Amino acid sequence: MAQESVWVQVEARPTLSSAEARVREYAATLPDVVGYALASGWYGIAIGPYTRPDAQTVLGQLRSSGAIPNDSFIATGSNYRQQFWPIGVGASQVAQPLPEGVTPAEGATPSAEEPQVAEPAEPQPAPDETPAEARQSEARLTGPERQELQVALRWAGFYDGPIDGAFGRGTRGSMSAWQQSKGFEATGVLTTSQRTALFADYNAVFDGMDLGRVRDAQAGIEMVMPRGAVTFADYAPPFARYEPASPDLPVEMLLISQPGDQDRFFGLYEIMQTLEVIPPEGPRSRDATHFTVEGVGPDRHSFVEAWHEDGQIKGFALLWIAGDEERFTRILSEIRPTFTRIPGVLDQAVAPPGEDQAIDLVSGLAVRQPLRTRTGFFISEDGAVLTTAAAVEGCGAVSIDGTDAEVAASDPGRGLALLRPRTPLAPLSVAAFQTGVPLIGDEVAVAGFPFGGVLATPALTFGELADIRGLNGEEDLKRLSLAAEPGDSGGPVFDGTGAVLGMLTEPAAPGGTELPADVSFLVETDAILPALQSVGVTPVAETRATPVSPERLTRHAGDVTVLVSCWE
Repeated sequence: MAQESVWVQVEARPTLSSAEARVREYAATLPDVVGYALASGWYGIAIGPYTRPDAQTVLGQLRSSGAIPNDSFIATGSNYRQQFWPIGVGASQVAQPLPEGVTPAEGATPSAEEPQVAEPAEPQPAPDETPAEARQSEARLTGPERQELQVALRWAGFYDGPIDGAFGRGTRGSMSAWQQSKGFEATGVLTTSQRTALFADYNAVFDGMDLGRVRDAQAGIEMVMPRGAVTFADYAPPFARYEPASPDLPVEMLLISQPGDQDRFFGLYEIMQTLEVIPPEGPRSRDATHFTVEGVGPDRHSFVEAWHEDGQIKGFALLWIAGDEERFTRILSEIRPTFTRIPGVLDQAVAPPGEDQAIDLVSGLAVRQPLRTRTGFFISEDGAVLTTAAAVEGCGAVSIDGTDAEVAASDPGRGLALLRPRTPLAPLSVAAFQTGVPLIGDEVAVAGFPFGGVLATPALTFGELADIRGLNGEEDLKRLSLAAEPGDSGGPVFDGTGAVLGMLTEPAAPGGTELPADVSFLVETDAILPALQSVGVTPVAETRATPVSPERLTRHAGDVTVLVSCWE
């Protein structure tokens, strides 16, 4: 009959990152090293598998040589779960021959000095350690292990001191408080079983996450991922997309991989901030070779990190749901240090463009959309913009051609709003307001963005001046025979000389009289100039008489007119 395969378990660690660090150290000097997630939530490091007699031999000789800890034991592997080492290689479940340098035991049977050791449910001694034994086991903790213990006590709400690995009065007091909360004697020194219980609670947040290494050769990236939460979906360069493994937890991950220079790297930084899955609020940082983007919103918490190195751009994005902050933070802290570049970079040919392309998608991901878009135009050399008051009403944020702006002044009575960019803008040209009286029937043109941000430049819509007053005789309005769209509102209305007669108003309010499609109105210059001067802006005002060609007017309108976006 085939003999039972068992392992020599040498160590267990509470977190995957610490287990990976230790398993690499063991693998550098010992053969047959493997690592498994344990049923307890810890991560076990073992050697094997071997037949039980051979395992007893390996255990005894490696203990004697000091290569493994004295509390190493024989494990049947019944509580071994997902393998995390060796990376990308399935560990053998068949008993291996004795490693080189280990002498077979005489008779190939366990010796009296090395009795068979039953595998406990968790790698810990009996729970009734004396205070002296607890101090002895505590003394064997490494510096990082002591810091991990303080982190777990802080997470449990009992410690608020520095994470320095020094067990002073504050740490001892927190240990006592934790022991008391669990019904243990408050000694201020945790036994091995108590430390295990503390870490089991601390790591419960990882239940079902199946943290383990994923090697994506197409993307040229290897890292730990929550494989229980996300599963590979497809390639949409520059992303390898990992979709939710279950509809109960709608989270995602992206691996970022593309060739590119620094300009492309900086462009990616800007693009990532436009995606719907990255909330606009949150810290950002960027230098020549590295950037991070964190987005925190009511529905989502996202984190993006990328590097530019050797002509390649690689990184990752963790896209989590809001309200699950502890798990998000803990998972990010586990996976972030494991990001590893391997040969290869995602090629466009992996996923050629298909019929699902759209201007509001970036590699299949929706671009964040504004609540509304309107038009505005430059009225001063420092980048001040005039638009409609309705364009910015109720906005959480406002932008001018994608640049963050603030509402410097608003005049709802006249329907005017003045915007200023938060970072300086240098307009190619500014509007010059016509102060002469136009003639009814003169040709006019409004510059605007009738299709929102779909077109990069404004469109000109031509018509004529139908009346120098509003329908009810309003002196500050002029009626146009011109078919405008809502997105054109706030745009400059030019006469034939290229001067601005005024600003196109919002369409008639819903519920009012239904007007023909070619009836529009502008707020005239005589109403705009005093309003601007009252808030410290002196616009250009002149009387022009020389007509300009449609081509020149189009170029001038493109220099003056901007897209105004209202964001939630």
